[in-house]
Amino acid sequence: GKRSRPDPALFVGSGKADEVGMALRMGEAQLVIFNHELSPVQERNLERHLQCRVLDRTALILEIFAQRARSNEGKLQVELAQLRHYATRLVRGWTHLERQKGGIGMRGGPGETQLELDRRLIAQRIKTIEGKLDKHAKTRAVQRKSRQRGGVFSISLVGYTNAGKSTLFNALTRAGTYAADQLFATLDTTSRKLWLADAGREVILSDTVGFITRLPHTLVAAFHATLEETAHADLLLHVVDAASPNRDRQTA
Repeated sequence: GKRSRPDPALFVGSGKADEVGMALRMGEAQLVIFNHELSPVQERNLERHLQCRVLDRTALILEIFAQRARSNEGKLQVELAQLRHYATRLVRGWTHLERQKGGIGMRGGPGETQLELDRRLIAQRIKTIEGKLDKHAKTRAVQRKSRQRGGVFSISLVGYTNAGKSTLFNALTRAGTYAADQLFATLDTTSRKLWLADAGREVILSDTVGFITRLPHTLVAAFHATLEETAHADLLLHVVDAASPNRDRQTA
């Protein structure tokens, strides 16, 4: 569909939403995914209109991240991103509860009380996770300083997701880390020692999370600790899939 601007209520407009609903019923589907960012209101209205679950681009990436995270730190980063994303969408879970103004100096019914409780619990959990991630970051900083004092050269493999970074990493280090033809197969940074015969020295090679176009800013913030490892590398080795139709754009 083409529009000059997104519809404030449904993003795609009521006519296109009806078309999506018809395709949904014909295909007996139970999920609709939008490759765009939806506001909480748009997501809620679409779910009511289509009578099924709706995911926007950020929610889809988070779903993939949740399946890929293996380390404790990776799981914490995913949970932090999920909590920050869904905190603004809490209201949709309590639409069945009563909403009414109370007496003097009071607002709302049990629905709003539950929402406030949920928001407070989420805020507390976010604070706890941020504290744990901060400890991970400090530990990594100590390890990085130790490598720097030892004069160890560090190399990070970077590139778009599914470009073959983990495959190259395994070929060079024989690490045996998980590698597959799928988006974000690697979510946690993995480092191994590698001996470079021609240079006559040992280096630290790191496999990192892949790039993706239009990565939501909230995810960049949540995965700051993982991306930080790349920022402190002595050398970035950009891996590009030569068979990808987007290789020219991905090397720009």
